Amino acid sequence: MSRVGQAIINIPSGVEVKKVDNKFLVKGSKGELSAPIDNTVNVTINEKEIKVELKDKDNKNRAIWGTTRALINNAVQGVSVGFEKEMEIVGVGYRAALQGKKLNLNLGLSHPVEIEVPEYITIKMDGNTKFIISSPDKQKLGEFAAMVRSKRPPEPFKGKGIRYSNEFILRKEGKKK
Repeated sequence: MSRVGQAIINIPSGVEVKKVDNKFLVKGSKGELSAPIDNTVNVTINEKEIKVELKDKDNKNRAIWGTTRALINNAVQGVSVGFEKEMEIVGVGYRAALQGKKLNLNLGLSHPVEIEVPEYITIKMDGNTKFIISSPDKQKLGEFAAMVRSKRPPEPFKGKGIRYSNEFILRKEGKKK
């Protein structure tokens, strides 16, 4: 049995849910999201809870059961509370600035790096080396944060680069003289 799949999803107040064909639609204060529903699972919507049940007890279907439940839960949580990732830039002269819908990064390269911020993502600057990326869609938030981090990933010797705030960088010792 999938431990994730059998957990019941509670619907917060102010969130509307409905099932249309093979899609699960969620609408809340942060926006609208949809999650795909596989044919191997049944989704039942009661007044304040959502239950995902398995049709056939095959090993592959159990994995899809848990995945489907997690996608629906992320959509419900995203439109009600939202998701956010804190990032920081470490390095002398490294900084970021938000100019309209563009994130401007100075990362020690010969040119500044400009990243267009999509409409479903908001960035809040905390100084010029820390910022918080937030979005109702957990997957798109993770993809955008990883793309920003890939512009200058943290290096193992001095730890310079863009990192998640809770990320631990394993540091190397360097050369001996």
